[in-house]
Amino acid sequence: MNIKARISFKYFKEEEAKLSLKSLKPDNLGFINSYQVNNCYICNLNSDSLRTILATIDDLLFGEMIVEKIMALKE
Repeated sequence: MNIKARISFKYFKEEEAKLSLKSLKPDNLGFINSYQVNNCYICNLNSDSLRTILATIDDLLFGEMIVEKIMALKE
């Protein structure tokens, strides 16, 4: 079975989406196809295992929370 998921993070500024993409992309190589469109950071996931998809989503959300906290410190 092939399972696909898409997660989109929408930011107030395009620079924030770019920073998030640059921060998380090295950790996601081989697991997530991620890209930026305007002020959105979009992640496409694809796996044969639901367990893998859920674990990847969990890791992605945790990493995104860290990026958001760091961006808040910059303000």
